[in-house]
Amino acid sequence: DGLRNNMDAAEYKHVVLGLIFLKYISDAFEAKHAELEAQKKQGADPEDPDEYRAASIFWVPPEARWKYLKSMAPQPTIGQLVAAAMAAIERDNASLKDVLPKDYARPGLDKQRLGQIINLVSDISFSPSPSTGEGRGEGGVDRAKDVLGRVYEYFLARFASAEGKSGGQFYTPSRVVRVLVEMLAPYKGRVYDPCCGSGGMFVSSEKFIEAHAGRLGDISIYGQESNYTTWRLAKMNL
Repeated sequence: DGLRNNMDAAEYKHVVLGLIFLKYISDAFEAKHAELEAQKKQGADPEDPDEYRAASIFWVPPEARWKYLKSMAPQPTIGQLVAAAMAAIERDNASLKDVLPKDYARPGLDKQRLGQIINLVSDISFSPSPSTGEGRGEGGVDRAKDVLGRVYEYFLARFASAEGKSGGQFYTPSRVVRVLVEMLAPYKGRVYDPCCGSGGMFVSSEKFIEAHAGRLGDISIYGQESNYTTWRLAKMNL
């Protein structure tokens, strides 16, 4: 709603979803960072990228960390700072190359509104549950991923609704996807989606397996998507 008067829904979904993704990977990074800080005496280094990669957590360089961007949100240069943050994350994480939106500095995006959106997204917590001790055990990281998944799905649905008919290019209603997955019953093997949109079918397949006490490692996923911007949404979603 904060961006509605400023640009079309087709544009602002990338602004919002990019920020949500950045907040999620930054929260996961900070949880691991705190864990490594506590283990410094045992030789852990909180600023060693390999410590994060070993735990399948994206390395977030200092200029891309959420607390820094939030502190700079009121500045007129916030657009350039967010764009630079996205570029830095892509630079240091090969699997995200050419995936993240980087046009936050464009003149059409009101920088005061962008600062307000950053403050709003700051209220979403993706931190692993404190009850898991070091933030990694049963339920901790999984809970954070689940929250991200539900937030992402919610926004995709709202943006598809705002775009109307063309929104169907990147989003199939979750109820339809759920019916398809229940019919396919993907317990094991390969799940292939030739028009995968933002990847909802794969997420739903994972939920199906969890609901039926299966093992996630029993399936592998393959997707194709002809629309490049939608493919980027799928990469962030997954």
